[in-house]
This record gives sequence, C-alpha cells and structure tokens, in this order.
Amino acid sequence: MIRLRAVWNGAELAEAEHTVVVEGNHYFPPESLRREYFAESRTRSLCPWKGVARYYTVAVGGQANPDAA
Repeated sequence: MIRLRAVWNGAELAEAEHTVVVEGNHYFPPESLRREYFAESRTRSLCPWKGVARYYTVAVGGQANPDAA
C-alpha cells in the first residue's frame, strides 16, 4: 500500500492513501491535513469547471509560504 505525503520545511503537512489528481496536481482529503500548519488566506480564484478556490498559507518553523495550499 502506497501512502502519499506532503512535506514542507521538514514538516509533514498531510498523509493519505488516496488523493484526487487534477491536471497533475494531487489534492489530499481534508481529514488528512495537519491543520496546525495551515491558516486561511483571503485569496480566492474562480475556475469555470472547478469553481471557487480558497487558499491557505503554510507556516512551519517560523517560515511562511503564502497561498501555498
């Protein structure tokens, strides 16, 4: 069984057996996220076929990656 992991700045942000792949990008199920690393951003975008996207800033070890998720 293969488990996929999302890691940034040495921290595991998510881990799951199944992700959804859209245009080559893996989307992790919400329950697989380690929420302590994510803060909701004010950024939004609209795709005609995916709908509204909400973005999150990832913060680990005092470093932030705005709108990374």
